[in-house]
Amino acid sequence: MTGLGALLRQYLQIRRALGYKLERAGRLRPDFVTFVSHAGGAFITTELALAWATQSPRGAPWWAAARLSVVRGFAAYVHAQDPRTEIPPVTLLPSKRPRRTPYLYSEADVRALMDAAPVALAPFKGATYRTLLGLLATTGLRVGEALALDQADCDLATGVLRLRHAKFGKTRQVPLHPSTCAALTAYRRLRDRTFRPARSPSFFVSRAGTRLHYTNVHLTFLRLVRTAGLTDRLPRRPRLHDLRHSFATHTLLDWYHAGVDVEARLPWLSTYLGHVGPASTYWYLTATPDLVTIAHRRLERFLEDAHDPARAAAGGLLHRPTPPPEVRQSQHSRRLP
Repeated sequence: MTGLGALLRQYLQIRRALGYKLERAGRLRPDFVTFVSHAGGAFITTELALAWATQSPRGAPWWAAARLSVVRGFAAYVHAQDPRTEIPPVTLLPSKRPRRTPYLYSEADVRALMDAAPVALAPFKGATYRTLLGLLATTGLRVGEALALDQADCDLATGVLRLRHAKFGKTRQVPLHPSTCAALTAYRRLRDRTFRPARSPSFFVSRAGTRLHYTNVHLTFLRLVRTAGLTDRLPRRPRLHDLRHSFATHTLLDWYHAGVDVEARLPWLSTYLGHVGPASTYWYLTATPDLVTIAHRRLERFLEDAHDPARAAAGGLLHRPTPPPEVRQSQHSRRLP
């Protein structure tokens, strides 16, 4: 298996050079190579791949399918150099990870979480998490993107964040609402007064002055959820990532209320969130009662116009409402609560 281990190192190096982080896959594939070695396999077979993917008796079907997918990509690479290698069929474990229903935060929920930070945490840590939660709620950033922000990435004079560590290694710029800029500026002053000189280039820092780690952020968030009294909310307990779902859904709802052309705006939202296109953004949109009501009204108008061509030509189906200047020029980021 020495040769298989060398091929794995080459494969991971090539994939990472192409921009893939391979955080989970980078841990699973070495484990698979070790499994093949302990099984005495001379090369990758479908039988060995299936045995490794399903070895956990408590694993969900989607997790076994995901593990097999990890093997499939590596096996295809090895097959080019060793024809004996078998590539597990895509249909062998057909399963998709179910979409978990997100919790959509109201402004009151976000305020409760932010207000809980200075109550439940030490002064500087409370200010850090209050500002971090506000930024996530008003921009829909991925948690990892916010934690990866350096001081040099935050141009608060112009109100723009530069994300250099986004998904797939992409870079994008995110405009901010003036109230968000004001909150970030206040935090930066507090951070600079607390740590002279700076101990980390990170914008958000811990009480030790170092970059925040996701595990600690997640544990602290759970504490704030309890303090804010949000643990018993339905359909499920709020997650940190649900702030991104909430931003996307509320932005769509705001556009409908403003009367803008939502279909034309969806690519804007996709770009702002760092997606390759609207198809990826749809994952974050949830059918809230307000959105369902709007959809029902639009369907009624469509059916009425379909039976009245004169009305459609006069401004029904062919009408594209022009948003007022203040709406056309507004930024995606929502006002900081």
